[in-house]
Amino acid sequence: MTTHEDTVYEEIPADEQSPGLHPDLGDGDRDPYATTEGDREGGARVLNATGGDWADLVDEATSLNEERVVINMGPQHPSTHGVLRLILELDGETVTEARAGIGYLHTGIEKNMEYRTWVQGVTFCTRMDYLTPMFQETTYCLGIERLLGIEDQIPERATIIRVLMMELTRISSHLICLGTGGMELGATTVMTVGFRERERILRIIESVTGLRMNNAYIRPGGVAQDLPHGCLDLVNDTVGELRTGIHELELLLNENPILKGRTKNVGYLDLAGCMALGITGPILRSTGLPHDLRKSQPYCGYETYDFDVVTRTGADAYDRIRIRLDEMYQSLRIIEQCVERLKKVTGPVMVEDKKIAWPAQLSVGSDGQGNSLDHIREIMATSMESLIHHFKLVTEGFRVPAGQAYVPIESPKGELGAHVVSDGGTRPFRAHFRDPSFNNLQAVAALSEGGQVADVIVAVASIDPVMGGVDR
Repeated sequence: MTTHEDTVYEEIPADEQSPGLHPDLGDGDRDPYATTEGDREGGARVLNATGGDWADLVDEATSLNEERVVINMGPQHPSTHGVLRLILELDGETVTEARAGIGYLHTGIEKNMEYRTWVQGVTFCTRMDYLTPMFQETTYCLGIERLLGIEDQIPERATIIRVLMMELTRISSHLICLGTGGMELGATTVMTVGFRERERILRIIESVTGLRMNNAYIRPGGVAQDLPHGCLDLVNDTVGELRTGIHELELLLNENPILKGRTKNVGYLDLAGCMALGITGPILRSTGLPHDLRKSQPYCGYETYDFDVVTRTGADAYDRIRIRLDEMYQSLRIIEQCVERLKKVTGPVMVEDKKIAWPAQLSVGSDGQGNSLDHIREIMATSMESLIHHFKLVTEGFRVPAGQAYVPIESPKGELGAHVVSDGGTRPFRAHFRDPSFNNLQAVAALSEGGQVADVIVAVASIDPVMGGVDR
């Protein structure tokens, strides 16, 4: 038996292996991952892996006769933001060691995308971080558009709509972060206000995409459909309501002595620590570094919008709360600019190249499938070639030239990027996402060790991880 870090591998002798693994049986019954190389008896060598971290820690503490306690927080604990397992070693109420155990929510999204067309991949990646769907869709589509060489052909109206939807989603994500964080600290009013304001945003998103979440709205080449009639007026009205609601959160949080007592100097991580761990987003900006990809590496025309990068210097959980509150105001500024531009800019919302634009006419029919009934009648009645092309585009998909691309964007949690690789076919050869929750979760130990057990809740809430993005 050999041990590597937290995993115990137990070698099974050939004569004790299950019959299904015996080398004399047919290929259909053999373990395809077993190997006969280096095995003196000629049998397949099989290793069983079992988690050994819990037993090892307990045995170590027992052997040293120390009064240490090792506890599990999660993976079902509501304060761990989903199925995250935290292994805490305690000395009284002080956390001496903290480790994160991930993987419990693994969905295989990235692998599944290799078996779907490029457009169908949008439906998968939107479900990763379920609080920031528009951002996953955008970075994925920007990567595809770079491989296709059509970045300069995206209609201006489509790009503005993308920015509008992303900033609405940014506010929605921050509201969930503050609302759930307040609930975990015992402030249920913060949660009810946060969710109330989020509902206003979800009403807009639903009116545009037809769905509250998992939208699959941003597509390679543009967006699925134009804004519905009256949407801009709805956005204008909602912006005023959101300002009032965010201010209400400020009154509840900013100078609250209980909140300050729980968050000031808690979860401290300085600039050097952030750089060492690859931490981005509000955690990094709480150290005073104004790093925001919308400014430093603009995309979707962000360089043409007027807004500020919010920073603070406390590098603790309290400053991350304040940063998210101020960022929502900046997002409202961008949304107002988008509305003004959309009133002036008309035209298509998808590239003109009919070999890429899908569906061909971007309006939802009575079947909800995104095809204009008039267009279907036209191609079925007048052009067999158009009908064949439409059928192939939807079922087979378009081809993307061989190559790879990575286009990072600034999500509410930090740098989010999609590394898309094409072999020239109609499906991704590889699609891998740099999700900020995954990287930022590395900071759990640095934020928690040396503090109290109750401070672990504050530290995790200030990271704002979503396990859908971590275990994608």
